[in-house]
Amino acid sequence: MPSFLISRQVFLYRLLKSHLSFLPSVVGSLIWPRPRRFIKVSIMTDGDYDYLIKLLALGDSGVGKTTFLYRYTDNKFNPKFITTVGIDFREKRVVYNSRGSNGSPGKAFKVHLQLWDTAGQERFRSLTTAFFRDAMGFLLMFDLTSQQSFLNVRNWMSQLQANAYCESPDIVLIGNKADLSDQREVNERQAKDLADKYGIPYFETSAATGQNIDKAVETLLDLIMKRMEQCVDKTQDSTANGGSSGKLDSAKTEEKRCAC
Repeated sequence: MPSFLISRQVFLYRLLKSHLSFLPSVVGSLIWPRPRRFIKVSIMTDGDYDYLIKLLALGDSGVGKTTFLYRYTDNKFNPKFITTVGIDFREKRVVYNSRGSNGSPGKAFKVHLQLWDTAGQERFRSLTTAFFRDAMGFLLMFDLTSQQSFLNVRNWMSQLQANAYCESPDIVLIGNKADLSDQREVNERQAKDLADKYGIPYFETSAATGQNIDKAVETLLDLIMKRMEQCVDKTQDSTANGGSSGKLDSAKTEEKRCAC
Protein backbone atom coordinates (compact mmCIF):
# COMPACT_ATOMS: atom_id res chain seq x y z
CA MET A 1 0.00 0.00 0.00
CA PRO A 2 1.42 3.43 -0.96
CA SER A 3 2.50 5.42 2.10
CA PHE A 4 0.14 8.30 1.30
CA LEU A 5 -2.87 5.95 1.59
CA ILE A 6 -2.05 4.93 5.15
CA SER A 7 -4.35 6.53 7.70
CA ARG A 8 -2.99 9.39 9.76
CA GLN A 9 -3.38 7.39 12.99
CA VAL A 10 -1.51 4.37 11.62
CA PHE A 11 1.23 6.60 10.26
CA LEU A 12 1.68 8.30 13.63
CA TYR A 13 1.79 4.93 15.41
CA ARG A 14 4.45 3.55 13.09
CA LEU A 15 6.52 6.72 13.27
CA LEU A 16 6.38 6.89 17.06
CA LYS A 17 7.33 3.22 17.26
CA SER A 18 10.30 3.74 14.96
CA HIS A 19 11.49 6.79 16.88
CA LEU A 20 11.71 4.82 20.07
CA SER A 21 14.78 3.31 18.42
CA PHE A 22 16.08 6.82 17.68
CA LEU A 23 16.11 7.18 13.92
CA PRO A 24 19.32 8.63 12.46
CA SER A 25 19.24 12.04 10.89
CA VAL A 26 18.00 12.03 7.33
CA VAL A 27 19.64 15.33 6.50
CA GLY A 28 22.94 13.88 5.34
CA SER A 29 21.23 11.35 3.06
CA LEU A 30 19.29 13.89 1.00
CA ILE A 31 20.44 15.59 -2.20
CA TRP A 32 18.91 19.01 -2.66
CA PRO A 33 18.51 21.53 -5.52
CA ARG A 34 20.04 24.98 -5.74
CA PRO A 35 17.32 27.08 -4.05
CA ARG A 36 16.51 30.69 -3.40
CA ARG A 37 13.40 32.26 -1.92
CA PHE A 38 9.89 33.23 -3.14
CA ILE A 39 7.34 30.82 -1.75
CA LYS A 40 3.71 30.44 -2.68
CA VAL A 41 0.98 28.04 -1.64
CA SER A 42 -0.11 25.46 -4.19
CA ILE A 43 -2.61 22.61 -4.32
CA MET A 44 -0.98 19.30 -5.19
CA THR A 45 -2.14 15.72 -5.22
CA ASP A 46 -0.76 13.13 -2.80
CA GLY A 47 2.75 12.07 -3.77
CA ASP A 48 3.12 14.96 -6.23
CA TYR A 49 6.09 16.79 -4.70
CA ASP A 50 9.83 17.11 -5.12
CA TYR A 51 10.99 17.34 -1.51
CA LEU A 52 9.76 16.43 1.93
CA ILE A 53 10.85 18.81 4.69
CA LYS A 54 10.16 18.16 8.36
CA LEU A 55 9.81 21.10 10.74
CA LEU A 56 9.40 20.82 14.50
CA ALA A 57 7.51 23.28 16.70
CA LEU A 58 8.70 23.27 20.29
CA GLY A 59 8.40 25.31 23.46
CA ASP A 60 6.63 25.24 26.81
CA SER A 61 3.13 23.86 27.15
CA GLY A 62 0.46 26.47 26.39
CA VAL A 63 2.56 28.82 24.23
CA GLY A 64 0.27 28.19 21.26
CA LYS A 65 2.17 25.70 19.09
CA THR A 66 -0.95 23.82 17.99
CA THR A 67 -2.98 26.94 17.15
CA PHE A 68 0.05 28.40 15.31
CA LEU A 69 0.37 25.33 13.06
CA TYR A 70 -3.39 25.14 12.54
CA ARG A 71 -3.43 28.77 11.41
CA TYR A 72 -0.55 28.09 9.00
CA THR A 73 -1.98 24.92 7.42
CA ASP A 74 -5.72 25.72 7.49
CA ASN A 75 -5.75 29.52 7.91
CA LYS A 76 -8.16 29.11 10.82
CA PHE A 77 -8.02 29.87 14.53
CA ASN A 78 -9.35 27.44 17.12
CA PRO A 79 -8.95 28.66 20.72
CA LYS A 80 -10.32 25.41 22.10
CA PHE A 81 -7.42 23.06 21.31
CA ILE A 82 -6.54 20.79 24.22
CA THR A 83 -2.95 20.21 25.35
CA THR A 84 -0.99 18.06 22.91
CA VAL A 85 -0.22 14.60 24.29
CA GLY A 86 3.11 13.26 23.04
CA ILE A 87 3.42 14.47 19.44
CA ASP A 88 1.19 15.25 16.46
CA PHE A 89 1.70 16.70 12.99
CA ARG A 90 0.09 18.74 10.25
CA GLU A 91 0.97 19.01 6.56
CA LYS A 92 1.05 21.63 3.84
CA ARG A 93 2.27 21.81 0.25
CA VAL A 94 4.06 24.89 -1.08
CA VAL A 95 5.95 25.82 -4.22
CA TYR A 96 9.49 27.11 -3.73
CA ASN A 97 10.76 29.14 -6.69
CA SER A 98 14.52 28.94 -7.03
CA ARG A 99 16.76 31.72 -8.31
CA GLY A 100 20.07 31.48 -10.09
CA SER A 101 23.25 33.08 -8.74
CA ASN A 102 22.60 36.09 -11.00
CA GLY A 103 19.02 36.46 -9.78
CA SER A 104 17.44 34.92 -12.85
CA PRO A 105 14.33 32.75 -12.36
CA GLY A 106 15.01 29.08 -11.77
CA LYS A 107 12.96 25.94 -11.45
CA ALA A 108 9.91 25.79 -9.18
CA PHE A 109 10.11 22.96 -6.66
CA LYS A 110 7.09 21.39 -5.01
CA VAL A 111 7.73 21.01 -1.29
CA HIS A 112 5.71 18.90 1.13
CA LEU A 113 6.02 20.32 4.63
CA GLN A 114 5.47 18.10 7.65
CA LEU A 115 5.01 20.31 10.70
CA TRP A 116 5.46 18.38 13.93
CA ASP A 117 3.67 19.60 17.03
CA THR A 118 5.37 18.54 20.26
CA ALA A 119 4.10 18.39 23.82
CA GLY A 120 5.71 20.99 26.07
CA GLN A 121 5.30 19.12 29.36
CA GLU A 122 8.40 17.74 31.04
CA ARG A 123 6.97 14.20 31.20
CA PHE A 124 7.02 14.00 27.39
CA ARG A 125 10.51 15.45 26.99
CA SER A 126 12.29 12.15 26.29
CA LEU A 127 9.78 11.41 23.52
CA THR A 128 9.93 14.82 21.85
CA THR A 129 13.74 15.02 21.91
CA ALA A 130 13.81 11.71 20.01
CA PHE A 131 12.33 13.64 17.06
CA PHE A 132 14.97 16.38 17.08
CA ARG A 133 17.49 14.55 14.90
CA ASP A 134 14.89 13.84 12.23
CA ALA A 135 13.79 17.48 11.86
CA MET A 136 15.43 19.86 9.40
CA GLY A 137 14.32 23.07 11.08
CA PHE A 138 12.76 24.30 14.31
CA LEU A 139 10.06 26.79 15.29
CA LEU A 140 11.05 27.66 18.86
CA MET A 141 8.10 29.36 20.50
CA PHE A 142 7.33 31.23 23.69
CA ASP A 143 4.28 33.09 24.97
CA LEU A 144 4.56 36.89 24.98
CA THR A 145 2.19 36.91 27.97
CA SER A 146 4.41 34.53 29.99
CA GLN A 147 7.85 35.65 31.17
CA GLN A 148 8.60 32.11 32.35
CA SER A 149 8.07 30.62 28.89
CA PHE A 150 10.54 33.19 27.56
CA LEU A 151 13.13 32.36 30.23
CA ASN A 152 12.77 28.69 29.32
CA VAL A 153 13.84 29.39 25.73
CA ARG A 154 17.44 28.96 26.90
CA ASN A 155 16.65 25.47 28.14
CA TRP A 156 15.07 24.56 24.83
CA MET A 157 18.12 25.88 22.98
CA SER A 158 20.34 23.65 25.12
CA GLN A 159 18.11 20.68 24.28
CA LEU A 160 18.40 21.49 20.58
CA GLN A 161 22.16 21.86 20.67
CA ALA A 162 22.44 18.49 22.40
CA ASN A 163 19.90 16.52 20.37
CA ALA A 164 19.43 18.13 16.94
CA TYR A 165 21.27 17.01 13.81
CA CYS A 166 24.04 19.50 14.58
CA GLU A 167 25.04 22.08 17.20
CA SER A 168 23.61 25.06 15.30
CA PRO A 169 20.50 23.90 13.42
CA ASP A 170 18.16 26.21 11.53
CA ILE A 171 15.85 27.86 14.08
CA VAL A 172 13.34 30.71 14.08
CA LEU A 173 12.42 32.22 17.46
CA ILE A 174 8.74 33.06 17.77
CA GLY A 175 6.96 35.17 20.37
CA ASN A 176 3.32 34.08 20.06
CA LYS A 177 0.03 35.69 21.18
CA ALA A 178 1.04 39.17 19.99
CA ASP A 179 -2.65 40.11 19.88
CA LEU A 180 -2.85 40.02 23.70
CA SER A 181 -0.99 43.31 24.12
CA ASP A 182 -2.68 44.17 27.42
CA GLN A 183 -1.34 40.94 28.97
CA ARG A 184 2.17 41.18 27.57
CA GLU A 185 5.08 40.33 29.89
CA VAL A 186 7.97 40.10 27.40
CA ASN A 187 9.01 43.22 25.51
CA GLU A 188 10.25 43.11 21.93
CA ARG A 189 13.75 44.33 22.80
CA GLN A 190 14.29 41.45 25.24
CA ALA A 191 13.30 38.88 22.65
CA LYS A 192 15.35 40.45 19.84
CA ASP A 193 18.43 40.59 22.07
CA LEU A 194 18.09 36.88 22.83
CA ALA A 195 17.59 36.05 19.14
CA ASP A 196 20.67 38.11 18.24
CA LYS A 197 22.66 36.25 20.90
CA TYR A 198 21.87 32.95 19.19
CA GLY A 199 22.08 34.39 15.67
CA ILE A 200 18.54 33.44 14.69
CA PRO A 201 15.55 35.38 13.23
CA TYR A 202 12.78 36.57 15.54
CA PHE A 203 9.08 37.10 14.80
CA GLU A 204 6.14 38.13 16.90
CA THR A 205 3.08 36.19 15.77
CA SER A 206 -0.59 35.73 16.51
CA ALA A 207 -2.54 32.61 15.65
CA ALA A 208 -5.71 34.58 16.34
CA THR A 209 -5.05 37.23 13.67
CA GLY A 210 -2.54 35.40 11.47
CA GLN A 211 0.16 38.04 12.08
CA ASN A 212 3.57 36.87 10.74
CA ILE A 213 2.56 33.19 10.75
CA ASP A 214 3.40 32.57 7.09
CA LYS A 215 6.46 34.80 7.22
CA ALA A 216 7.99 32.89 10.14
CA VAL A 217 7.60 29.50 8.46
CA GLU A 218 8.77 30.76 5.07
CA THR A 219 11.88 32.28 6.67
CA LEU A 220 12.72 28.94 8.25
CA LEU A 221 12.20 27.13 4.95
CA ASP A 222 14.49 29.60 3.22
CA LEU A 223 17.21 28.99 5.82
CA ILE A 224 16.95 25.24 5.27
CA MET A 225 17.15 25.58 1.50
CA LYS A 226 20.21 27.82 1.75
CA ARG A 227 21.98 25.28 3.96
CA MET A 228 21.19 22.51 1.50
CA GLU A 229 22.49 24.68 -1.34
CA GLN A 230 25.79 25.10 0.51
CA CYS A 231 25.92 21.35 1.06
CA VAL A 232 25.45 20.71 -2.66
CA ASP A 233 28.16 23.25 -3.50
CA LYS A 234 30.63 21.59 -1.13
CA THR A 235 29.82 18.16 -2.55
CA GLN A 236 30.38 19.40 -6.09
CA ASP A 237 33.67 21.07 -5.13
CA SER A 238 34.86 17.91 -3.41
CA THR A 239 33.99 15.83 -6.47
CA ALA A 240 35.75 18.28 -8.78
CA ASN A 241 38.88 18.10 -6.60
CA GLY A 242 38.98 14.35 -6.56
CA GLY A 243 37.24 13.82 -3.21
CA SER A 244 40.31 12.76 -1.21
CA SER A 245 39.89 10.53 1.85
CA GLY A 246 41.31 13.32 3.99
CA LYS A 247 38.40 15.55 3.09
CA LEU A 248 35.96 12.77 3.82
CA ASP A 249 37.47 12.32 7.26
CA SER A 250 37.25 16.05 7.83
CA ALA A 251 33.60 16.06 6.76
CA LYS A 252 32.78 13.40 9.33
CA THR A 253 34.48 15.45 12.03
CA GLU A 254 32.57 18.57 11.03
CA GLU A 255 29.17 16.88 10.70
CA LYS A 256 28.03 17.80 14.22
CA ARG A 257 28.98 21.41 13.50
CA CYS A 258 26.47 21.65 10.66
CA ALA A 259 28.76 21.68 7.64
CA CYS A 260 25.74 20.41 5.73
